[in-house]
Amino acid sequence: MGGRAAVVLPDNVLFEAGAGETIRRRLPAECDLHTILRLPTGIFYAQGVKANVVFFERKAAAADPWTRETWVYDLRTNLHFTLKLNPLRETDLAPFVEAYSATDRSKRVESERFRRFGYDELVARDKLNLGITWLRDESPDDAADLPAPGVLAAEIVEELQAALAQFTELAVTLPADPGGEG
Repeated sequence: MGGRAAVVLPDNVLFEAGAGETIRRRLPAECDLHTILRLPTGIFYAQGVKANVVFFERKAAAADPWTRETWVYDLRTNLHFTLKLNPLRETDLAPFVEAYSATDRSKRVESERFRRFGYDELVARDKLNLGITWLRDESPDDAADLPAPGVLAAEIVEELQAALAQFTELAVTLPADPGGEG
């Protein structure tokens, strides 16, 4: 009781049915689920992997849910990071750290990237979906808006190298002859 945690979770845990929904229903009732940080796509693994950091404090059993409000910080929409060419740096997290207000969360202020959602708003969402977005994704729909060809080529090379490294790791663990003869 009274413990604090920040847990990295893949996106699907915030909106999938089944076990994910069970966790999402218990967490705000048994803990103070106060913050969700939507991380940029692909900063841990491949470019398409989406993850979040969920911040909460464990509380003693109570008749009413502990979560009164959950703040969501979007560090993903319209931001572009890659593992090698444009990695996420500490300076990129500075605005979140400042907005988070670790010493006094009552001083939090809404901004373009940081929004407050009351408990009633959360539980009213289908399956208590915590995959909350409000910023408009301005990804280029038109070829004229795409990055320069050299940038695109470098990103493709980076992704192919990461995939090759993963396949190489996998190949080392597999037997050379599935029949067991050599």
